[in-house]
Amino acid sequence: MPTNSDFRNSSGSCRLCIKAVKWVPVLIIVTVVGWSYYAYVVQLCWFTVTSPFERVYYLLCYHVFFVMFLWAYYQTIFTPIGSVPKKFKLSPIDIDKIKRADSEESQKMILERCAQNLPVSNRTVSGVIRYCDKCCVIKPDRAHHCSVCGECVLKMDHHCPWVNNCVSFTNYKFFILFLAYALLYCIFITLTSLRYFIMFWKALKHGEKGELIGMGRFHILFLFFIAAMFAISLVSLFIYHCYLVMRNLSTLEAFRAPIFRTGEDKNGFNLGRYNNFQEVFGDNRTYWFLPIFTSFGDGVVYPVRSLHQSTQQYDSAGVTQSFGDGVTFPERIHDEDTESLLGSRQRWADEDSPSHEVTHSLIREAAPV
Repeated sequence: MPTNSDFRNSSGSCRLCIKAVKWVPVLIIVTVVGWSYYAYVVQLCWFTVTSPFERVYYLLCYHVFFVMFLWAYYQTIFTPIGSVPKKFKLSPIDIDKIKRADSEESQKMILERCAQNLPVSNRTVSGVIRYCDKCCVIKPDRAHHCSVCGECVLKMDHHCPWVNNCVSFTNYKFFILFLAYALLYCIFITLTSLRYFIMFWKALKHGEKGELIGMGRFHILFLFFIAAMFAISLVSLFIYHCYLVMRNLSTLEAFRAPIFRTGEDKNGFNLGRYNNFQEVFGDNRTYWFLPIFTSFGDGVVYPVRSLHQSTQQYDSAGVTQSFGDGVTFPERIHDEDTESLLGSRQRWADEDSPSHEVTHSLIREAAPV
């Protein structure tokens, strides 16, 4: 008869096997990149290219793209996902009340009470506070539960098997740079190996013996094909994520618009192209294209365009400004009728008490799209 310890050992072995399998796509990428390094540096630059100037130029440029690509890829893989802060976790008493609630309206009232001091503005389709029954937390704005990671993730974009990690608030900048440098890496290899590819292809087609003998010629032929294939597949993905950055959308939000108290609003987080870009890449241009975390905010609170609750805001200098007493939170309102080429005016207001209105103007460098 199998014992409980046998079942535990069996389930533990299964979990280890599943974790190992998840690394297979990453190992495939690493293997292909490792082989491309050998094919380009050794077979192409060392054995094929005859001009010393051309060889040095190729090697210098190649290693710049190679190092930046690996750096961004490493950061995307090993940056921890943004976990939901503890203050969003419900107490055992509240969890029990939600489970025992006899109607959806009762659950809604319980969740509203639990979230009254939390900076949440997103709702479900039925207008209820978003709650994860697996993690037992109230979901912060733009957070979603990842079934692969097994927890709620801040500003989840998607789970990418090629990095074995969730693309989210903490590593979204790294993911964009990973796509960018991977694309540049493939384009550079394709362009610089094109001349030799044509030469070897003609020699192979006519049965002539080229200067490169043995398998080296085939390494260069396959290098061109694989680099061109990856470049074609990466260009559409990179352009799509650039579009998402400019609109301040995640992949999930692009397919299903975020819902606020006033209803669906696909542009709810859209602050204009330049401000959207800064939200991901920061305002220090020195670090824009380096895989160093410079994104604005904490992954929990986000500036919004219209009547959506928010507890704080941050400006282009990265300074967070807080208003209120920490218990009741004002709203930031985007005045649509004051938009101009210079930007838009936003203000903080207490919806129930107009006399306590606080105005804070933000001059944006680009108008919202």
